[in-house]
Amino acid sequence: MSNHSIQHHGAGMFEGSAVWHPWDWMISFFLAVLILLYWTAAAVSNRRHRKWPAHRYVCWIAGLTCIGLSLAGPVARLAPANFPVHMLGHLLLGMLGPLLIAFSAPMALLLRSIPVPFARRISRLLRSKPVHFIAHPLVAALLNIGGLWILYASGLFIAMHHSFILHLAVHFHVFATGFLFTVSLIYVDVVPYRRSFRIRAFILIIAMAGHGILSKYLYAHPPDGVPSEQAKLGGMLMYYGGDAVDLILVLWLCMQWYKSSRPRSAASLQPISD
Repeated sequence: MSNHSIQHHGAGMFEGSAVWHPWDWMISFFLAVLILLYWTAAAVSNRRHRKWPAHRYVCWIAGLTCIGLSLAGPVARLAPANFPVHMLGHLLLGMLGPLLIAFSAPMALLLRSIPVPFARRISRLLRSKPVHFIAHPLVAALLNIGGLWILYASGLFIAMHHSFILHLAVHFHVFATGFLFTVSLIYVDVVPYRRSFRIRAFILIIAMAGHGILSKYLYAHPPDGVPSEQAKLGGMLMYYGGDAVDLILVLWLCMQWYKSSRPRSAASLQPISD
């Protein structure tokens, strides 16, 4: 499959002029609805509980903006024919966007804003065995990093440019597994099952290595139809951009470990008197 073929078909999926395509408006409308729902849930929550933190609104909007930039507009139009732009979309959709969405704590807000009976049902679902299995950091890492290896080291990368349904499925998987991996490592939202810091730190290191090795693999072995120079630029962007997001995960995980390990107060160091 030549690069020209990928460019031609990829452009056809979002064919149109420089102005926005109807697909862009659909994505923008969908994300605007999600922002409105979040603000509505926060307003309901504020009437029942203490005020929802302002920084969570910012994270929600910023996270959805990352998703929107990867799915609509210039990035989405150029990505099929330009591998570095495609990789930029991957970083926005699969790494930075999920991280910001996780910091907005959408599940905690949902449980605070809905009636108690429904909140209890969702809580039971979160404690179920299937969720317990899929939310394990190791499983989440395999789904995330393993999925990327399948995408770029097989024919899936070309196939996604020939099927709109497959194109959507790949993008959904990239975001969903990126979000699942993030929330399985840093506990900023509702987490029914907690793993030790050592386990999460070890899995994060392994996942970072897998992501880095994949970026170097792409640098040396371009996917079918991708020019060598584009593959090198895309691999470098994946390597350094991924490290930047991973650094946030590392710092946040270390901060949580420090807070959990330090004494609550000076009084906690005093012996209990009879």
